[in-house]
Amino acid sequence: MSRGDQLEELASDLSHAAEAARRLGLPTTVYLLSMALVEVREAAAADSDGNDDGAA
Repeated sequence: MSRGDQLEELASDLSHAAEAARRLGLPTTVYLLSMALVEVREAAAADSDGNDDGAA
């Protein structure tokens, strides 16, 4: 599994956890998970940009 795949899987897990926290009424947890999700998505985007070199 590539780093990009791992980041996408982590983003999915964070998204599900944030939704569960939202349902449970845990706003601080939702906020923290949302901020982590933003960071992971940015890292995944940066990783995919880096993998485009020489690919065709």
